[in-house]
Amino acid sequence: MNKELIRVENLTRVFGTGKSQVRAVDNVSFSIKEGEIVTLLGESGSGKTTTARLILKLLPPTSGRIIFRDKDITYLSSRKDLLNYWREVQAIFQDPFASFNIFYSIRRVLNNAFRLVPDSPSNEEKEKIIRESLLSVGLNPDEVLNKRPYELSGGQKQRIMLARILIIRPKLLIADEPTSMIDASSRAGILNLLLDLRRKYNMSIMFITHDIGLAYYTSDRLFIMNNGKIVESGDADEIITNPRDPYTKKLLEDVPVIHRKWEL
Repeated sequence: MNKELIRVENLTRVFGTGKSQVRAVDNVSFSIKEGEIVTLLGESGSGKTTTARLILKLLPPTSGRIIFRDKDITYLSSRKDLLNYWREVQAIFQDPFASFNIFYSIRRVLNNAFRLVPDSPSNEEKEKIIRESLLSVGLNPDEVLNKRPYELSGGQKQRIMLARILIIRPKLLIADEPTSMIDASSRAGILNLLLDLRRKYNMSIMFITHDIGLAYYTSDRLFIMNNGKIVESGDADEIITNPRDPYTKKLLEDVPVIHRKWEL
């Protein structure tokens, strides 16, 4: 049985004060094992992305704990500790363009990833690793390395972010709606690249989406979120075929057919 990688316990994030308080994440608890793919599934505003930002240490929690590799990292604050954590926990986001500095070439973007790599290699080795990473995600290095982000399609930018992940090789990748802003022809390729990361590197992935079909295609377990709470969780097959919570049933109403993973 795979070892637990990360666990959140009673995680809560409140915005505002007094009567204007909003509990964006409300007493959320779950865990992710090494090499496991889980999905936070719910409609916009359900608390999925805020949960991800808490785990990424981009927001402090109001209460609760985050345990990563048996260490409480809830209140990490020093730059050194945060950098060590970000070496092992990385993310790709919904809008690939927002992940880039528009003035940087793709070569510079990928070279900057080595800041999070212990024992950074020589410049020649960096170039070799960058080229191999781009080839692994289906891009020709000679065609993209000297381009700027605005010269690339959404699908190409997401592939470059995955190439960056290949350079860093974190233990946990948080993929926040990574296919929602790219064309349909690129979506399957990005999803299959995510599955390859798990298979080749035993990388754990927390997938965030509102699309129950995509969640089913990628995931071992589902966590259904509504109004900041996890209302149902468990094996993906069990939840899809036998949903119990009314909100889960509502999400399934608009899905005409969901194929098994191996039928796609």
